[in-house]
Amino acid sequence: MSSSAPRWKTSRCELLQDQTKGEPYTLKNVSTVRGKGDGCPSSEGNRSLSHQVLSIIHERGQRGLPLERVYRLLFNPALYLKAYGKIYRNNGALTPGSTEETVDGMSMSKIEAIIEALRYERYHWTPARRISIEKRHSKKKRPLGLPSWSNKLLQEVMRLILSAYYEPQFSPSSHGFRPGRGCHTALWEIYHKWVGTKWMVEGDIAQCFDALDHSVLLSILGENIHDGRFLRLIEGLLKAGYLEEWRYHATYSGSPQGGILSPLLANIYLDKLDKFVETTLAPACTRGARRRVNPPYGALQRCASDLRKTGKREEAEILRQQMQRLPSLDPTDPGYRRMRYLRYADDWLIGLYVRYHLERSGR
Repeated sequence: MSSSAPRWKTSRCELLQDQTKGEPYTLKNVSTVRGKGDGCPSSEGNRSLSHQVLSIIHERGQRGLPLERVYRLLFNPALYLKAYGKIYRNNGALTPGSTEETVDGMSMSKIEAIIEALRYERYHWTPARRISIEKRHSKKKRPLGLPSWSNKLLQEVMRLILSAYYEPQFSPSSHGFRPGRGCHTALWEIYHKWVGTKWMVEGDIAQCFDALDHSVLLSILGENIHDGRFLRLIEGLLKAGYLEEWRYHATYSGSPQGGILSPLLANIYLDKLDKFVETTLAPACTRGARRRVNPPYGALQRCASDLRKTGKREEAEILRQQMQRLPSLDPTDPGYRRMRYLRYADDWLIGLYVRYHLERSGR
């Protein structure tokens, strides 16, 4: 390969992994598939390469294996093209951030410039431009950060990598900002799986995006991502600050609302809450394998069975109709207790099925 060719064209990366021992993957240079005319990698080659990279990362997430040398994946132009295909249609693509840069005028040279800056750790996050938008059904306003286009593109590349790794590890109780999940899946779970729930406790985490502790978030990421350069890049994003009415404000906590990576970082942070509820609180509130049969229902069931055996079907039918007005299982069973949990972004819901005297005592 010619040494005069642009660096990204001669360093197309391929992930290699020891599937049996679970050892960290390594990167190996392979030849580039050139497109026609402009010397860019072919679209088919980009799709296959980005799919290969993300598939291996997804598999490591499923197996709970750590990621190493993640930063080097940011040198792969195929991931930027995939990211571009996902966000260039968004309404905000033509909305400028703190600079005039937008999706208009996007080119391969811009991707090359981002990769070159990252390669020598010279990439600097520009502060987001903050505006205030009205909340639905409220007179209050919430802040919204508008990143520059290059920041959006790089954030989407990072989101692809982190989502592929963390998505298989997230709790099934989490429904917010996840592919294939949303409000409807949360309602479906409540309707079909929370049958018999008597009490609902609802809450939301106040100023969730603004209150994320940077050190805690980076510590959580560092548990599975063993790459200091990648973590420093995320730290730089978190501390980039914002411009409000063109005045700079430093950020000491939180992740900017409006940032492409922010919802995923919040889910990674709050996954600790999900796991705590599911592994600690829910087992402590669980009693009994199933509820016992409701005594009045059981008595009518036995009588109806005896009447059928003696041929008195009309009387048995009357008892069956009375049974339909009663719960088949005992709603006051002292040996049965359940707690269910669900979270959508920063809103959470706990469902309780508890015995009568616990409800009266407020325990």
